[in-house]
Order: sequence, then structure tokens, then C-alpha cells
Amino acid sequence: MLPLDLLLFQWINAGPGTAPALVFLARIASSAEAVLLLALLTLAMRREPRRAHRALLGCLTALALAWCTVYCLRLWIPFPRPAQWGLGIQWVAQGPRPGFPSMHAATAFAFACALQFTCRRCVAAWTALLFAGMVAWSRVCLGLHFPSDVLAGAGVGLTCAYGARALLPLQLRWLGRSSAYWSRLAHPWVRRR
Repeated sequence: MLPLDLLLFQWINAGPGTAPALVFLARIASSAEAVLLLALLTLAMRREPRRAHRALLGCLTALALAWCTVYCLRLWIPFPRPAQWGLGIQWVAQGPRPGFPSMHAATAFAFACALQFTCRRCVAAWTALLFAGMVAWSRVCLGLHFPSDVLAGAGVGLTCAYGARALLPLQLRWLGRSSAYWSRLAHPWVRRR
């Protein structure tokens, strides 16, 4: 752990003097991640119905890639969380699982970036990106991760969103061959790309 990482953790981690509203906001951002991201995806799909299935497939692929990547990295680099080192105040109970990289940050950024790639002009995509940053902040604020954990999670999420973007035309072609429904939806996107 770098001294800068520890310094940032101590600065961001909520202490006894932190406003209760700030801790509440961090808890909501951390625990309601899936619900809010799903609501943003629904909003994006309603605003751009022609790209709805592309957005859904891109986001689900990015989430799956992020989850698998973080799981494998945690097996390979089992870096402990702040609580395991006796650092900071933990505002939410957390088990002794490795914390590098942050799964919450990785999935939030994977989802937000994939939505950004498929619905660029959509307000929901920009809101998802802003919310992903809020999720990353909340994990450090609540004492569950070091800043390097959430930064690595954001990097994993962005990389997985790019991977999902690269896989999307292949997925749409495959789905178009296996289903008449997807064929009608996928065909214009594959040609346009």
C-alpha cells in the first residue's frame, strides 16, 4: 500500500464527526447500486428504443466480464481490506474477502461505460457515469476499500466495457442467426456499426 493511498483513505473515510446525511448518502449509493443502474438502463431504453436491445446486451456483457475479471483478480491478488489492517471506521459490515479491485466500482463503471457506448446522447448514460463515481466514493467513505481498490475497479470496468463493445457485433450476428426475433433487431446494427 502506498502512503498516498493511506492518506487519501484517511481523508475520504467518514469519521465520528462526519455529517450523518453524508454517511446515509454513501450507504444508499453503495447498497442501491443495482436498482439505480437498472432504472437508468430502463430510462435509456425508453429514450432510445431502436438501440434498446443493443444497450441491454452491451451492459449485461460488460457486467459479466467485470464480475469474472474481479473474481479472478481477487484470487490472484488477495489484497486485504482496510478493516483487516485495523484502519478507519467501517460503517457497513464486511466479511474478510479480498478488496482489490472493488467489485462495486468495477460493475458500476462497466455498466455506465457500456451504456455510454451504446447510448451516447442519452442523459441516463451520463447519469450512470456520475453514479459510478459516487459508488466508488461511497466504498471508500464507508471504510470498505482503499482508493486504489476503487481506482482499479474503475479501470477494470472501463476495460470490460470496451471488451463488451468489441464483442457486441459478434453477439448480434450470432443471435441473428439463432433467432428470427434477434435477426430483425440485430441486422441493421451489424451493418451500421
